[in-house]
Amino acid sequence: QLDIPVLAITGTNGKTTTKELVNAVLARRYRTAATAGNFNNHLGVPLTLLAIAPDAELAVVEMGANHPGEIDALCHIADPDHGLITNVGRAHLEGFGSFEGVVQTKTELFRHLAARRGTAFVCTENARLLDEAQRLATLPGDGQPELTPVLVPQTPSLATMAPLSVVTYGTSPEAAVRGTLTGADPYMSFYFERGDSVYTVRTRLLGAYNFQNAMAAVAVGLHFGVDPFDIKEALEAYTPSNNRSQFVQTAHNRLYLDCYNANPSSMAAAVDSFAAIAAPRKAAIIGAMKELGDASRREHQALADRLAAAGLQRLIVVGPEFDGISLPDGACRLPDTDALRAHLEASPLEGYAVLVKGSNSNRLWTVVDLL
Repeated sequence: QLDIPVLAITGTNGKTTTKELVNAVLARRYRTAATAGNFNNHLGVPLTLLAIAPDAELAVVEMGANHPGEIDALCHIADPDHGLITNVGRAHLEGFGSFEGVVQTKTELFRHLAARRGTAFVCTENARLLDEAQRLATLPGDGQPELTPVLVPQTPSLATMAPLSVVTYGTSPEAAVRGTLTGADPYMSFYFERGDSVYTVRTRLLGAYNFQNAMAAVAVGLHFGVDPFDIKEALEAYTPSNNRSQFVQTAHNRLYLDCYNANPSSMAAAVDSFAAIAAPRKAAIIGAMKELGDASRREHQALADRLAAAGLQRLIVVGPEFDGISLPDGACRLPDTDALRAHLEASPLEGYAVLVKGSNSNRLWTVVDLL
């Protein structure tokens, strides 16, 4: 009924942030409709579609999954003709069974787009996703995407049309849309290139790991004909919320809040980014990772080892999944958020840069008032 371009966004990490950035960019030129919050499952996607206004010109639909076949099912509901996968990582292993299960499920989006002769936006730094996309694109695409809006009706010959059109973005010289990370202390900044022009973007997002999310929005915006300066302004104006990539300066500490979602790959990115910032004293409050099945003990030990190398003066881990895990000397192990609250009341943090990282189920955001 709507007959408008539908862009689907999935991935292990960064789905919601990327969706918000893409929508902010596209809204500079079009009337857009986008997933509210993270309504991204078999209930949320239909609710998103039913809420699209009749005058909408573009739809941005977030899709989540924790079992094989779920992205394919959501694609049959939303029928996207454009899409991107932010990344693939070791999340929901209990449902997917393995990392390969994650890859095969997320790339169901690419296979749907190929059947629709649609367009995939792919980061050149993710070799596995790039390979999966290129295998579905029988005709190579090169050069930068045109600024002409794709909403203008086009009738390419089927004989010259690849099953999947691929628009690449990233730091590689081969990327159609190129960018470079310039800083992340505390906010992420970067520049992207368009022809002979360079556009510097200073975001309100924490962490170097948000660079690829922002570059995805740049690539989508350019493809749909949004002016590069409007893209820059949209990204700089976006303010994160809901405890995702937020920096908060309190009377006592500098907080790096990322406590909505947590899995091995997002934990690694957050810890590495936090380790790279300059601060005289650092502390971390880390919630346990869920839905890892048989891999849980191995992944929590790997996380503890990474934290040991992050230059922390204080470390607090929360959750029974850390039981039996070898932690760095001086680390505090607590069973739940109530115990964490009691610990912070008895032994408060003062004068620290504090990484607060966990999933929404850890409820770490409930102790922010003590920090």
